[in-house]
Amino acid sequence: MARRYREIGKAGWGYTLITTLVGLVYFSPVLWIILTAFKTRTDALAVPPKLFFTPTMDNFVSVFYRSSITTGSSQATDMALYFFNSIFIAGTSVGLALIVGTLAAYAFSRYPLKGNDTYLFIILTTRMMPPIVVIIPIFLMFRLSGLAGSYWGIILLYTAFNIPFSVWLVKSFFDELNPEIEDAARMDGASESRVFFRFCIPQILAGLAATFVFGLILTWNEFLFALLLTGVETRTVPVAMARTLGGEVGVDYGLLAAIVTLFLLPIFFVTFLLQNQLLRGVTFGTVKK
Repeated sequence: MARRYREIGKAGWGYTLITTLVGLVYFSPVLWIILTAFKTRTDALAVPPKLFFTPTMDNFVSVFYRSSITTGSSQATDMALYFFNSIFIAGTSVGLALIVGTLAAYAFSRYPLKGNDTYLFIILTTRMMPPIVVIIPIFLMFRLSGLAGSYWGIILLYTAFNIPFSVWLVKSFFDELNPEIEDAARMDGASESRVFFRFCIPQILAGLAATFVFGLILTWNEFLFALLLTGVETRTVPVAMARTLGGEVGVDYGLLAAIVTLFLLPIFFVTFLLQNQLLRGVTFGTVKK
């Protein structure tokens, strides 16, 4: 009997159903957080948990406007500033790290030094240490240099920590390119910068998008450095989120879930816009033609 092979691109209903179920299992905690954001405080604490309830937008309003305990009037919170800080700090630091990392990765890939792997390993070791190990010397350097509580201080720190990741990931994309095309361009008189920008960069745009998304997620969720090295005006959402925990009346899970839901939206939006490039980037070089 001849063996039947499934056509590429058609998984069938069985595999589709299994994949959907597995995806729902992984997404269920996020879905529960989103549902909790639309619940009242009573519904959020109900036992057993309520799957059917009357949704409310009060939690999302409370993220930006809350009633004063003393006067009872509605007062604006600083959450809008914290969201701007997270977007500005994460976007700028990842963008800078991607620019520096791409240039360094091209140099390591096309002009390897003696002991090239050793240099790359040394660069990677900066990401091997947990943040809690280096927080004391970094805190002292920030205090002495006056960078503590400033935008550029935390941006430069995140950039420094994202560069090793960018170098290693982007270098793997450059290594997959065919250098013969670049050599042909040089023989036709193209400068090194023209080869880099006109021939190499367009071929690894998907890899750059994947690197940007991964770096953005790592920076977007960072907590320890933001807690200790930012000020009141430069505080990010994860730090502000921690301030909603506790208090005399306990944790307002609906409010916390609303902040988390809003905090997830930028990452979902960026990932959705770059989903095609992200898929090509993470599979770049896996199939030889």
